[in-house]
This record gives sequence, structure tokens and C-alpha cells, in this order.
Amino acid sequence: MFAYQPHGRALDVEVFKVSDLRQRTSAKEIRTPHRYDFYMLVCVTHGHPTQWVDFQPVPCAPGSLLVLRPGQVHGLGDGQDWDGWLVLFRSEFLPSDAQTTADLLPVLGLDQLPEHMVLGAQDFDATYEMLARMQQDATRTASPQDIHALLRYQLCAVLLRLCMVHDHKIAAEPPRSQGLQRFVRFRKLVDQHFMRWHQVASYADVLGCTEKSLTRAAREASGQNAKAVIAARITLEAKRLLAHTDRPIYLIAEGLGFAEATNFAKFFRRETGLTPAGFRAENRG
Repeated sequence: MFAYQPHGRALDVEVFKVSDLRQRTSAKEIRTPHRYDFYMLVCVTHGHPTQWVDFQPVPCAPGSLLVLRPGQVHGLGDGQDWDGWLVLFRSEFLPSDAQTTADLLPVLGLDQLPEHMVLGAQDFDATYEMLARMQQDATRTASPQDIHALLRYQLCAVLLRLCMVHDHKIAAEPPRSQGLQRFVRFRKLVDQHFMRWHQVASYADVLGCTEKSLTRAAREASGQNAKAVIAARITLEAKRLLAHTDRPIYLIAEGLGFAEATNFAKFFRRETGLTPAGFRAENRG
């Protein structure tokens, strides 16, 4: 796991340009995908880079904004002809539910934001200005407590704007069908329980529906059946752990709910075409 290590002044949030990052680290380090233990926002300002998120390419353009969460694997790609803002912060830097009030600071739905947003011109300009101001304010001569408080509220303002953009987009879309709503709840449950619940029946019981109706909802929303959705989430976590930890394969298998490492190896090969050891070697180059 790639830990948060602020550059220069020690703050709980850091804002800088990709071009600045290129000045302080090697091209190889930038190209290397990392698994983060913090949140990161990537706001593309120039160029058309391809970002890599959880081993999948994400084509971007000016106005693209990625919301990366702890545990995800991210690579900035090979391109040198692009720039953008990077914002790094831990979840505990944001106010907790108990610290927010409806009048002063709404609870932020950070985990409700999509992984990839495309900002319109007005919201892009406003976001750019807010991030530039945060970068400047981080260097102000003031007490650390005051700087932290200022940056905390500025970050909340950025995230609140993004939540408003996303909510507006959702409101403009046709109402979700009952099946799609069920799939959204299913995906949330899978993220919470995939290490222990490998069977569709476990999720159907909690959702109060039959396995058949859950599979139908999954196909409608994703093109995959419910069992494939569960398998994909298990496989993704296995890839993350194999590529970005030194944990022995048998412990990875155990942590993902497999009674035997051989069963995990068969599962992983069926899903990816590679053995766990082969995938680990290939992704450590």
C-alpha cells in the first residue's frame, strides 16, 4: 500500500500539479501504478492522458476528474504531454457526520461520487480556481492549526461542488427501474462482504429477493449475472493484493474466503487466464 507522504510542509491535504510531480520524482516512479491508502482527486487541465484505475484504462481529456479511493490501484500513464491537479487527503481530514450541520457544512457524499466525472466549462473553471487557491494558501505564513482549518473547509467546498454536479446529473436522468435500484444495493453489499459471501443466495437473502430476480437485475444493469459480479470483485481485490503487497498467496486466499489456496488458484486462473504467481510476476515487471 502506498502511504501518504506529504512533500515539504506537513499537511493532511496536499494540492499540486502533475508537472510539479515530474520535477520532484523520476519518470519511472510516475509510470509505476500504486495502491493508495488515501483519497486522490485527479483533475485533468491539459492534454488527453490515459489513466489506469484498477488495471483498466480510463481515457481522459480537459475537464475529466477522477475520484480515487483508498485501496484502489492507480497509474498516471506514460504520457508527458498533459497536466492536471492532484489532490491527496485522508478520509479523517474531512468532518465526520457528528461534526457537520445542515446549515454550516452538509454531510459529504464522497463515496457516492462516480470514479470518473466530466466537468462542464463553468464547473471546471470554478474547480480549477479553488484548487489553485488551496495550493497558494498551503504556503501562507500562519499557524498549522489555522492552515489546516482553512484547507479543510476549502476541500469540503470542492467536494460539495462535485456532489452538486453529480446530483444534478442524476436528477436529469430517467428514474431508475426497480431492478437497477436493486443492483445498486447489491453492488454496495458486494463491496462490503465479498471476502466472506461468495454465493448469490447470501445477497438475495439480505435484499429480500430471489436469486433469479437478483441475477436478472444484474444482467439489466451490467450485462453480467450476479455470480459474475461477485467473482469480478473478488478477482479485483486479488489483483490488488498480488501486485501491490508481498503477502503470501495462501494468506491472500485465506483473506478472500477460500478454504484452500488451490481453490483460489483455480478460481483466479479461470477469471484471468493466469496463475496468482504468474500475475504477480507480470505486474512487478
